Parts: sequence; C-alpha cells; structure tokens
Amino acid sequence: MDPIDAINPKKDSTMAMLLAAQQRGWQLHYMEQRDLFLDHARACATIRPLSVNPGLDNWFELGEASTRPLSDLDIILMRKDPPFDIDYIYTTYLLEQAEATGTLVVNKPQSLRDANEKLYTAWFPHCCAPSMVTSQPGRIKEFLAEHGDIIIKPLSAMGGASIFRVTKDNPNVNVIIEVMTNNGKTLTMAQRYLPEILQGDKRILLIDGEPVPYALARIPAEGETRANLATGGTGVGQPLSERDRWLCEQIGPTLKQKGLTFVGLDVIGDYVTEINVTSPTGIRELDTQFDLNIGALLMDAIEARLA
Repeated sequence: MDPIDAINPKKDSTMAMLLAAQQRGWQLHYMEQRDLFLDHARACATIRPLSVNPGLDNWFELGEASTRPLSDLDIILMRKDPPFDIDYIYTTYLLEQAEATGTLVVNKPQSLRDANEKLYTAWFPHCCAPSMVTSQPGRIKEFLAEHGDIIIKPLSAMGGASIFRVTKDNPNVNVIIEVMTNNGKTLTMAQRYLPEILQGDKRILLIDGEPVPYALARIPAEGETRANLATGGTGVGQPLSERDRWLCEQIGPTLKQKGLTFVGLDVIGDYVTEINVTSPTGIRELDTQFDLNIGALLMDAIEARLA
C-alpha cells in the first residue's frame, strides 16, 4: 500500500480491510512498493509486522523489519494507488512471481495489467456512453463536434486529476487537447458529457463479481464538474437501482473470472464510465451510512478462494 502514516484512517478503505483481517486473527504484514525485489527469480520483500486499531490516533504499529520471500505469505492485497505507470507494471511482475509459488494476490497481477481502469470499459460497450481513445487531436475535435459537450481525461491517473470538461465554444479547446495528448503522442480518453453527474457519480463496489447493495453517489461541489471526493465531492449512499444491478450483471462475471476480487464501478446516470481495479475506495462511507462491514465481506471471499 501507500505509506500508512499518511492515510486518513477514518476514510481509508485499505484500513477497513486491515481491521477486518486482523479481527479474524490473521497476522498482518506491511510493504510499500519500494520494499519488493527479485532475487534470482524469487520474489522477496522487506516486510514489517503490522497491527492496526480503529482509533483516529495511533491507528497502526509496525514491528521490526525482516527480509522474506513473498511465498511465505498466504495473501497479498495489492492496494497501491495509481498512477498506473511503468513501476506499477514492474510491481505486478514481481507479484506474479509470488502468485506462481501459491500466494493469493488480490487483485490478480495479470488482470491489473490487462484491465486499465478507463480502457477496460471498451469490453462492455453496451454498458457505456459514447467514448473515444486516441492520441490524435483531430479525432478528439471530431468527437467534440459530434457530441458538443465532452470530458477529456488521462488513462493513468486517479482522483479526478487532469479531467477537463470541454464544449464546442471553449476558447481553450485546442490547448487542452494539445496538452492532454502531448501534442499527438499520448493516448487520451474522450467521453460524452453526462449531465446526470449532478445527481452523483456512483461508486458501486463488487466483491467476486457481486455488488454491495448500496452505492456511494459522489455529488460534485457547486461549480465543479468532477465529483471525486478528492476534489470536494460529497458522498451520499443510496440503494442500487434496477439499472445499476443490470450493469453489475453484465460486468461482474467477467471480473470474477479474471481474478478481480474487489472492483469499483463508476456509474453516471445509466452508464459505466470507469472500472476501478487498482485500489477502489468507498468502504468506510458505505459502512458508516448503512451499518455494513464490507471489509469482512471481502475477507469472506478471499478465504473462500484459499479453500
């Protein structure tokens, strides 16, 4: 995971998972991405024993570090936040070596590489709004001319970073497209703008392909296009709609088949806009609003995979 001393323990989903695992009597160990290494084809890491508590002060304690092969571990939760860069890809290769020796890695390393959170929506076109992925500025301009109001976003970021809403009359359209495509060198996603975002960008959590029965609708702050909590959005829980459940039925079985045990679908109106597989969040907000224990549900699914 990312540095545990920098998280917000009240809102952090990885913290919820750690608490649920510890409650079962499972022994926890902590690693950051930089702690992993490969020694003659054997995946190893600098590992520290970890204990957590639900308080907002002193929420963790780390023990003495040791060097061990990853094969010593039964389960590895891969919870490193994007950017999904080359170092992230290298890390999945090391985790894949651990997986080959019998360690269960959640989510599956190969599938983390295969299922880019923006691009993977293309495998479910019947669930998604019109979109285009291209590095060619002219194609994005044609897409804008067709739809009139679009979102342009990078393929590797998270938390609402570098997301632009662009309309045909925007005087900065050319420079936005140039910057986002790195002057025609970098693949970028354009999606038709969905005005339903004003009612919330819903995060639906799936565990082994099955949805949690409530979504976290992230409502944009006034004057803001982005609904991400990291950009000031407000999270409001709500039951899944019939359309939400249909979307999950279309996508969930494939996620389970690919070993994507914990996934967050982003849904605006009737459409899936992203399929979050790296480190989906929203557990703490839904647990609090609906008296759930999503972390325990995830541990149930992981335990079943070990059986």
